[in-house]
Amino acid sequence: MPSVGTVPDSYDNATAEALNGTFKAELIHRCGPWRTRAQTEIAIYEWISWYNHARIHTSIGDVPPVEYEHTYYSLLTTLAPTGAR
Repeated sequence: MPSVGTVPDSYDNATAEALNGTFKAELIHRCGPWRTRAQTEIAIYEWISWYNHARIHTSIGDVPPVEYEHTYYSLLTTLAPTGAR
């Protein structure tokens, strides 16, 4: 399927398009259709929460994104210079 936008606008983003493809394959096509907008919104919120908090991502060390991000920022603050001499 062609890109959402034209090169080099902000819609030409392979990462976003890959996530959209995953979202459509795992939620929209597999679990839909829903009867109401509210049901759809709840399903989307649940999928996003699962994707960020529970899904294991092999490319970031077999941890969920939230855990990886927490570790990353913890290391930044631990290793940051204090400025005192």
